Amino acid sequence: MKYIALFALAASLSTVALAAPVTYVIDTTHTLPRFEYSHFGYSTQLSRFDKTTGKITLDRAARTGSVAVEIDAKSVDTGYPVFNEHIQGADFFDTANNPVITFKSSAVKFKGDKVVSVIGDLTIKGVTKPVTLKVTSFKCMPHPMLKKDACGANATTVVKRSDFNMGKYAPYVGDAVTLTLPVEAIAE
Repeated sequence: MKYIALFALAASLSTVALAAPVTYVIDTTHTLPRFEYSHFGYSTQLSRFDKTTGKITLDRAARTGSVAVEIDAKSVDTGYPVFNEHIQGADFFDTANNPVITFKSSAVKFKGDKVVSVIGDLTIKGVTKPVTLKVTSFKCMPHPMLKKDACGANATTVVKRSDFNMGKYAPYVGDAVTLTLPVEAIAE
């Protein structure tokens, strides 16, 4: 009986030792970052980006990981084509000179086996600032249709437009912008 327990312990330790990082590719059809801000105090406006790519690497046993996301700023969707063009101008996203928004992690924080925050650098309009994405939901499981491991999460942070040289019309149009990244990713 003693040897069976030792064998079981050794087997479980070797499984942990063999656990390796898994790289997940962002599912572009289910990853649509969005942003919201106050419009003259009348309402909260919500817009999104329709093209996002990137990779997420997780080693849940070691509780480490990395995140790299690229958002096509030209894919902004406000629900109004004329406004899409307006916020791509030099006063806001300046997509002619800065077509990509990026996030690169420096740390992934876990609580147990769940990711709870991701710390990293957000670059918008050529300006890079540190941010912490608070992960409000996180789940990994086999994808029921693709038959591959998949992970999904919702992450959020608040930034100031003016920190990224996009402060035109503040404070009337809110300087504080809530960024939300709903992400799904499939194992390579």
